[in-house]
Amino acid sequence: MELTRAHGLGNDYLVLDDGPALTPEVVVQICDRHRGVGGDGILEPRNSTRADFGVRIWNPDGSVAEKSGNGLRIFARWLRDHDAPASFTVDTGTDVVRCTVRRDGVTVEMGRATLVPALVPHTGHAEWTAEPLTVGEQTLYVTALALGNPHCVIWRDEEELDTLPWKAWGEHLETAGVFPNRTNVQVARVIDRSTVEIRIWERGAGVTLASGSSSCGVAASGVRTGRLDPGRIEVRMPGGVLFVTVSPELDLLLEGPVEVVGRVEIDPRWMEARGLVPRAARTLRSSRRLE
Repeated sequence: MELTRAHGLGNDYLVLDDGPALTPEVVVQICDRHRGVGGDGILEPRNSTRADFGVRIWNPDGSVAEKSGNGLRIFARWLRDHDAPASFTVDTGTDVVRCTVRRDGVTVEMGRATLVPALVPHTGHAEWTAEPLTVGEQTLYVTALALGNPHCVIWRDEEELDTLPWKAWGEHLETAGVFPNRTNVQVARVIDRSTVEIRIWERGAGVTLASGSSSCGVAASGVRTGRLDPGRIEVRMPGGVLFVTVSPELDLLLEGPVEVVGRVEIDPRWMEARGLVPRAARTLRSSRRLE
């Protein structure tokens, strides 16, 4: 099994270059940072009949994500390095997005955010833009929205977000019963009408240095609630800065860098020692063959 490691502002993914089909058990073991290769997820190329390329986005806990802004940027860079054109479409399994690779980074058309309860989903009967949710003894006011995957944004006024117990909030809200499919959680503060700072608890991964879809979720929430102006928004995270352009209708364009670290070859004996025998071997291809 061969993989390429890359990261977007410290949010790191492995791309499956060659090898057998993945299973949740294999993904968990490979993403283990102490006994495996380590990573915030694995990107598995797939065939697609509705886009130029397809991908399955694995979380490190073995679950599958509907969409990942950083993951898609990394996958786009990997495709371009394998002679894909500069612009192409990618099927995530739940959505089709367009990616454009440039020298200074990758842009992804992330689609339109929605606050419709059934599409987020959450158990409420109306849009949540300041919904009170109780975590421990504290009441938090959240915006719930989706852009293919679910997001829960907590807006705060504190200048130092790390003085807040945001990790505990994220861990609790990710699996709260009001979110049937679990949720990503962001704690955010406005710096000015086009700049925001965030902290991220990623569904299936936990604390994350950066996240493309979380940046989009926060930017869309800020525009929807009137905290931010439509247009190009700077999103600051511990890992660095991403830019999200938000239309008044909440259409989203994500821009950010990708850095390729190198390739990894997994020793078959490591797999065998853990009883990780994938169900079926196959050759990985996309609808556009990569030579």
